[in-house]
Amino acid sequence: MARRRKSTARADARRAGYRSGLEHGVAQDLERRGVAFTYEEKAETITWTPKQRKYLPDFRLPNGVIIEVKGRLTVHDRTKHLLIKQQHPDKDIRFLFKVDNKINKASETRYSDWCEKHGFLYAFGEVPEEWLK
Repeated sequence: MARRRKSTARADARRAGYRSGLEHGVAQDLERRGVAFTYEEKAETITWTPKQRKYLPDFRLPNGVIIEVKGRLTVHDRTKHLLIKQQHPDKDIRFLFKVDNKINKASETRYSDWCEKHGFLYAFGEVPEEWLK
């Protein structure tokens, strides 16, 4: 993916119907590779608790894989996905990160460490070919 100014990439992404330049780039990559997918399909909303909440997966592939694209993995995101995994063990949620950042400035734990600890598959940059099978 070519590097562009953040504001331009985000504006382009919004015009194309995506929330971020990173998500737009993933969609373009999947399209270029001829991969069918849905993006934030309302019919595919996953409900989770405490308090009735709804999670709208970023991308869903025909094989059932859900891809959550993250530039940042916040404490809210981590808590939400642990609860969703616990309440919906049948969902195959995987993370696609831009880079392997630390979960916060004070921690040595990286996104990859967190995913491995909690049993989530993850990748960096682009969707791995094996996720498409």
